[in-house]
Amino acid sequence: MKRINIKYLVVSLILVLSLLLSTSCSFSCTLPSTEPAPPTTPATHAATPIDPNWTPPVESQAPALPSIADVVAKVKPSVVAINTKVISYDIFNRPFTQEGAGSGWIIREDGIIITNNHVVEGAESITVTLDNGKTFLVNMNKVATDRLTDLAVIKIDAQSLPAADIGDSSKLRVGDWVVAIGNPLGQGLSAKQGIVSRQEVSITVSSGQTLYGLIETSAAINPGNSGGPLVNMAGEVIGITSVKISAIGVEGMGYAISSREATPIIQELINTGYIVRPWLGVGLHTVDQYVALRYSLAVNKGALVTHIAQDSPASEVGLEPGDVIVSLNDREVATAEELIQTIHSCQIGQRVEITFWRGDTKNTTYTTLAESPPP
Repeated sequence: MKRINIKYLVVSLILVLSLLLSTSCSFSCTLPSTEPAPPTTPATHAATPIDPNWTPPVESQAPALPSIADVVAKVKPSVVAINTKVISYDIFNRPFTQEGAGSGWIIREDGIIITNNHVVEGAESITVTLDNGKTFLVNMNKVATDRLTDLAVIKIDAQSLPAADIGDSSKLRVGDWVVAIGNPLGQGLSAKQGIVSRQEVSITVSSGQTLYGLIETSAAINPGNSGGPLVNMAGEVIGITSVKISAIGVEGMGYAISSREATPIIQELINTGYIVRPWLGVGLHTVDQYVALRYSLAVNKGALVTHIAQDSPASEVGLEPGDVIVSLNDREVATAEELIQTIHSCQIGQRVEITFWRGDTKNTTYTTLAESPPP
């Protein structure tokens, strides 16, 4: 029994010694080295001066912005709110009344007011409210309009009104400050400032109607602003707000008819009651690939004749609905707008050459442009 215990004791001692040796080896293997690290050499960069004599530029004093309040105070008494009532019909042909709102501005002390055609077009009644709150019912016999330029003149029975000054839009520069004053959303007269963004812009607003010479502005144009003045910092009307591009993601793209384009039209509307232009006497629609396919036309561009006025130059030479006019006086026309513009560039009484397609046959005829009849 004693022998067995001694044997186990010897074996135990051997195991303990081996454990101690292995432990000491692991300790010695993990001890950090005491040898000093080699010295490091700091990095050096050779800096070359770009310009040792340069100094920051001294800021110049920018001119102070003009006072928008002074401009508004001068022009706002000449701006009016316009409200209209139009008779429309539902799908069962039952009449109902629609109300509309727009703007205008006084051009003469005796109550002559300028606005857009689309503000008063088709109206059964027109009411004008001055800046001082006075309201006038317009005599519908004293309304003169021109659809092509989207301009209209109306007259109220009043005297000694504050008339606005007209400026020269040709002197505008891109970046000039402007102010739009009008009756947005029919909620009363207000002012919005912006700058001239572009000039001489053309926009097609409907079939057969393109507005030319427009001023693009960043001033906010909203429904109800139409017909109101766009004024410069001298408080002069240099445009008549008319169009706005409304689309998701589009901001600050409003358009005004420039005073240079509008003034001769306004004068003729006041003097004559309508605009006299060279007249062919046709209703037109632009030909495109869809129209050409729909009506089996021989060409896919030009001006499709949809209507012939009685006793017109077109009827005298036998033009018919369904003809496609492709040229006038050797000037090719691809759209209805181009043909209208070409006709208006001619003179009343001028003999013109018309090239058109009837079915699969190309024809040429001649006629003399007449004076456009009263609306």
